[in-house]
Amino acid sequence: MKLIHCFVLASLLSACSGVQRQQVTVKEPVDYVNPYMGNISHLLVPTFPTIHLPNSMLRVYPERADYTSDLLHGLPLIVTSHRGSSAFNLSPYQGDELRPVINYSYDREKLKPYYYEVSLDDEQISVKYAPSHQSALYSIEYGQQDKPAYMMINSRNGSIQVSEKSVSGYQQLENNTRVYLYMEPDIAPQEAGILVNGKIDVTGDAAEGRDVCAVLRFADGTQKVNLRYGISFISGEQARKNMQREIPGYDLQALAEQGRQAWNKALGDIEVEGGSETDKQVMYTSFYRVFERPVCISEDGLYFSAFDGKVHEDHGEPFYTDDWIWDTYRAAHPLRVLVDEETEKGVIDSYLLMAEQMGNMWMPTFPEITGDSRRMNSNHAVATVADAMAKGVKFDLAKAYEACRKGIEEKTLAPWSGAPSGWIDDFYKKNGYIPALQEGEKETDPNVHPFEKRQPIAVTLGTSYDQWCLSRIAEALGKKDEAGYYLQCAHNYRNVYNAETSFFHPKDKNGKWIEPFDYRYSGGQGAREYYGENNGWIYRWDVPHNVADLISLMGGNEQFIANLDQTFREPLGKAKYVFYAQLPDHTGNVGQFSMANEPSLHIPYLYNYAGQPWKTQKRIRQLLKTWFRNDLMGVPGDEDGGGMSAFVVFSSLGFYPVTPGFPAYNIGSPLFAKSKVHLSNGKVFEIEAQGVSEDNKYIQSATLNGKEWNKPWFSHDDIKDGGKLMLVMGSIPNKAWGNSADAVLPSAGR
Repeated sequence: MKLIHCFVLASLLSACSGVQRQQVTVKEPVDYVNPYMGNISHLLVPTFPTIHLPNSMLRVYPERADYTSDLLHGLPLIVTSHRGSSAFNLSPYQGDELRPVINYSYDREKLKPYYYEVSLDDEQISVKYAPSHQSALYSIEYGQQDKPAYMMINSRNGSIQVSEKSVSGYQQLENNTRVYLYMEPDIAPQEAGILVNGKIDVTGDAAEGRDVCAVLRFADGTQKVNLRYGISFISGEQARKNMQREIPGYDLQALAEQGRQAWNKALGDIEVEGGSETDKQVMYTSFYRVFERPVCISEDGLYFSAFDGKVHEDHGEPFYTDDWIWDTYRAAHPLRVLVDEETEKGVIDSYLLMAEQMGNMWMPTFPEITGDSRRMNSNHAVATVADAMAKGVKFDLAKAYEACRKGIEEKTLAPWSGAPSGWIDDFYKKNGYIPALQEGEKETDPNVHPFEKRQPIAVTLGTSYDQWCLSRIAEALGKKDEAGYYLQCAHNYRNVYNAETSFFHPKDKNGKWIEPFDYRYSGGQGAREYYGENNGWIYRWDVPHNVADLISLMGGNEQFIANLDQTFREPLGKAKYVFYAQLPDHTGNVGQFSMANEPSLHIPYLYNYAGQPWKTQKRIRQLLKTWFRNDLMGVPGDEDGGGMSAFVVFSSLGFYPVTPGFPAYNIGSPLFAKSKVHLSNGKVFEIEAQGVSEDNKYIQSATLNGKEWNKPWFSHDDIKDGGKLMLVMGSIPNKAWGNSADAVLPSAGR
């Protein structure tokens, strides 16, 4: 009997264990993504919980002021800019007070990259949503069976047409750009018309102007309406074609599953093991952000270009736009070269088409859906070209060189301007720096933006780097004289280096330093009179192409390290509210270092250049742990559509491209025991960190592709056909690893 009881008990335990095993869900990459991460900003713009497919034209996020907002302002149909509000607006409603946009109290919101769900609690309406690339599907469930069910579709500035079978229209954007809508419900409405003075005008089927609104009234007792719709930048007819091509029916669950698969395919290019659950969530969420831009706007082989206002054939090559290059050239583009070379080639080819279409053959700097807004400073598309070239991406290099050269030589260097070159450009070409204005001196160059100012140090340093990139391309093309000229220009940062203070310091047109001067606060709002969004402590390190020379200027490795250390230790010097009132982009502080803005991203890796890679390992772990977390305030500043997030992806894996244009990567401190990066050519680069943990962040020894490795960097050639970096980690820094004379990283000065 005892044996029988034991057998029965064992069987029950085994069965229970089997049930438990069956209930264990294996997470896929998209399951780690938290679109809400960073949705409450530390000061400026938060992240947005964007629902979209990778690099796709159709993107939406909830219509509200920010995450803490108590109201949704209707439901979104398409976001045409990374930070813009929705074009068009959808408002389901049950009641008598019809309005173009309904403000909803909401609850039970669930959001994934490929799916959205929310309860409009006062209205007793449930909403589900799933997108495709150029179309999407809403499922609306009405909860009040004794009231009529309405659907309002609003164009904020454009036209709207309505029939019993469809709603269509357009919304006017900037620069003669329009976005078109075509929408169909799965059941016919009882009435369809135009909203006039809060009532349905069934005699009208079209309206034009601001907040024009179509209304569909469904039968009393209607419980559910499904709406599929397409969008287009070409025409209403193309919007209809996009919808019919991508969504033949009204199966929302199937559409969401397709989206889930698309995300797992994209995010699956990086696999990780070990690390904490939070580490995986932060890394995959950051990777998801990299796919938010640029977007492919080719539609059935055609695309509308705001760069010349025309519809073009794409000849089988997708056309991409909406890329804030000042932010993304540093890490997002290099990451894409590794995992999706085909898309990166398409992006560069699109840049060249933009340059042609604008008529001046100037490379774009801030291409958006509505054209090149020419925001920020410098011309960093050249860095994207130089980096892709150095890593073997094939495109029309000669054309790219000319577009980059013309953009730097013929367009003004004045920030936020697309005007032809003027006085300060002539001064730069002659003297090798952008001159600053003395206190009280009035601006004389009409190209200079009244708010953005000259940003003379930021522009001088940025252009020096751009001209170094240009020299690399010229050399590859065999243009020796031009390569030599631009390499000489690449040293122009020396012209504004103050040897007495070891900072880059503005000086006027007569060569006189601006004095008195405080590298923390001088420069007015955002330090723009001298720098750009960040202060002199950040721009002290903005010579990514020639760190060796910067070390020499500062007096050698020891002083360079001391200056780096002080950057992370120097106090704000003012109350936070005073400091951030002047420098709102300069958040995420560790001392004067700002984790919140892109010019800082490379700084913690600079210890590698001066013989103390253990400090890079320490700083990277400190910064990732302090400023990037899986919570609503888990991003320290403006994320900029992949610009900052790509830094998190690279750094979590354990390496980073400090100098786009050099085919090399700095080694940091990985978070994961094992990582695999699936390269564009189908090969795999592996990183294995033996013994890695929160405490074990220091590299004790390393091998690369089976050979002993004592350098804090490796080349793109080392991994382009697959490879393996093996690191042995420990809790105590090995100060001898990676610090020998032959371990120094590539630099323009060496």
